[in-house]
Amino acid sequence: MSDGETGRRSRGGRAGGGAAARRAARSGSNNVQLPYIQRKIKEYEILDEEAMALIEGNADRVLEEIGIEFRDDAEALAMLKDAGADVRGERVHFPKGLCRELMKTAPATFTQHARNRERSVEIGGKATVFAPVYGPPFVRDLEGERRYATMEDFRNFVKMAYMAPAMHHSGGTVCEPVDVPVNKRHLDMVHAHMTLSDKPYMGSVTAPERAADTVEMSKILFGSDFVDNNCVVTSLININSPLVMDDTMLGALKTYARAGQATIISPFIVGGAMSPVTVAGTLTQVLAEAQAAIAFSQLCRPGAPVIMGTFATSISMQSGAPAFGTPEPAQVLFGAAQFARKFNLPFRSGGSLTGSKLPDAQAAYESAHTLGPALLGGVNFMLHAAGWLEGGLVSSYEKFVMDCDQLAAQQKMAAGVDVSEHGLAYDAIEQVGPGNHYLGCDHTQANFQTAFFRSTIADNNSYEQWQVEGEKSAPQRANDIARRWIEEHEAPAMDPAVREELDAYVARKKESMPDAFT
Repeated sequence: MSDGETGRRSRGGRAGGGAAARRAARSGSNNVQLPYIQRKIKEYEILDEEAMALIEGNADRVLEEIGIEFRDDAEALAMLKDAGADVRGERVHFPKGLCRELMKTAPATFTQHARNRERSVEIGGKATVFAPVYGPPFVRDLEGERRYATMEDFRNFVKMAYMAPAMHHSGGTVCEPVDVPVNKRHLDMVHAHMTLSDKPYMGSVTAPERAADTVEMSKILFGSDFVDNNCVVTSLININSPLVMDDTMLGALKTYARAGQATIISPFIVGGAMSPVTVAGTLTQVLAEAQAAIAFSQLCRPGAPVIMGTFATSISMQSGAPAFGTPEPAQVLFGAAQFARKFNLPFRSGGSLTGSKLPDAQAAYESAHTLGPALLGGVNFMLHAAGWLEGGLVSSYEKFVMDCDQLAAQQKMAAGVDVSEHGLAYDAIEQVGPGNHYLGCDHTQANFQTAFFRSTIADNNSYEQWQVEGEKSAPQRANDIARRWIEEHEAPAMDPAVREELDAYVARKKESMPDAFT
């Protein structure tokens, strides 16, 4: 498909700069979209060469001596055996070096194309892409009620992700709409991403046939030839830790990889329950699980894009519940990111994670302690970047907006320090001289509007002005912005013929099967 043909799939308009753009940024509107991040800061590395060698050697032993189970998938077992693995029943043992050899065909970087070419993202290298919360069955809505999520909620979160300036990706299961049959909801979810946004999106992984529907719908949106030769979908393949690949994830992985679409291979770990309590032990397991699944993706289609990921948190030894914002998961993230760079693979982790039940101080602290390390560690694809609450059980409207505010701050942090002639500001120092101030100097006047990050949530005005404006808390101000984003959302234009074909595909698939809620 030519660039012109891709362009006809619709481009969301962008307003220009100037005062209107600045007002839009302050109000949190969609007029000014921030591009995906190109980090100009160094990655923080927590492991020295000796530590990396010890952990990698430990993972090699796990792969060879303990092995990984590939459950209920005879085809996968046969493929692995043909590739040189030692298959004993459903347990697969990998000779030392086999996984790393197979992984070499995975690309170091790739582009996930959006139907609006200006919204396409690079994944890998020095790029960081923010994507929304994924998977919660509950929402905390704009009225403050915690309840099961609906399809209307799902569409609202897609709208907000589209409107949020610092959100680069539309995401996937931004909440689980339980009012739609299980076997049909993926159609509505993918359709919402495709029609309410023109940012990149994620596909369904809850069954191989649902992954196949995502691919077919993507071919309608982009054209079959374009999808066959380009990545337009990213999908999340969680490993059933410890050391198990189940048939559902394997089926979705095969479907996407064979279609040339991206998979995020993520061991899903609560340390102490699904991995050892130590950082090095957890990294050992992450490394073994991820290598096995990434190697298998390349057996499905050499060169298929894949992202090495990890989701790791600690456990409260008092309650047994996951704990977020603690030091150990950050250490796992830093270490896993180092190995991803060593393997020359894009890396997924991080987010704005919290166990708090409300978008409160606990939520803010814990989210900061997961978001910051993710950026500094060099995460390329950051899932759960906004909206996560209550350990991933809840998608929160207010926290989504609050998190997006902090994502914009991370854009500024990732830009590094400007040491150009402008950044060094010698002319300003010379003009002001000793004992004066910089408020009125030419350099300040030319740059004051963009010099510092300005939060759309924080209130830094006087107490009296805060009173006059309603004495609102940060969540209340976020609530206002969320309502405005949903109200002001306008779906980006789409070729009517494409929209008609998508609608018809969804209707036809729904009619082909009875409703199922399990």
